[in-house]
Amino acid sequence: MLVTSRSYVEYEAMFDLTELPDSVLDCCAGGASFTAEAVERGVDAIAVDPAYELPAAELVDTVRRSLPATAGIVDEHAGSFVWNWYGSPERKDELRIEAADRFLQDVSIAPERYVPGSLPKLPFEDGRFDLVLCSHLLFTWADKYDRDWHLASLRELVRVSRSEVRIFPLVQQGAGDPVDYLPDLLAELAGVTSEIRKVPYEFQAGADEMLVLSH
Repeated sequence: MLVTSRSYVEYEAMFDLTELPDSVLDCCAGGASFTAEAVERGVDAIAVDPAYELPAAELVDTVRRSLPATAGIVDEHAGSFVWNWYGSPERKDELRIEAADRFLQDVSIAPERYVPGSLPKLPFEDGRFDLVLCSHLLFTWADKYDRDWHLASLRELVRVSRSEVRIFPLVQQGAGDPVDYLPDLLAELAGVTSEIRKVPYEFQAGADEMLVLSH
């Protein structure tokens, strides 16, 4: 299991966040520090991830072991990544280590903010959150999860959101191939407005857009 630790500043850039609404869900959040830092800003923030079912010691070990593992994916596809936003591999590693530390601290003192669960079925009532964020799951793993899974997951993210869903990125992991069936999926989301929007973040070459769903 890979549990990636992304920082709050990465979330700000990936999702073009200028301010947060009252309630936010980070879906399949892994070891990100976003929830901890959003709560500090007065937001009702919840993270959901299947990794939260792990016993505490195993979760700590998994998060720590995932730090070098995520760097390995970048090394394997070095030509598909750019460093303009991070500046250097060392800065990226620094952000991820800090995020992991912050996540592990917060999950130990406020475990109620970290809910076990996974798409396409989330353990929340309809419209629970003003904003739902989903990073590096949908479309990223299109080689693992098929079209039907993606459609069900999009509908579920919309179901638990009161207003808006933001998904980043829109290309597959590794080489950054596009997901050919994305337009068809959006056409099947009845009553939902979709927009593909540029964001001020790019790490995978060409992965500088997010999907915004509103209803």
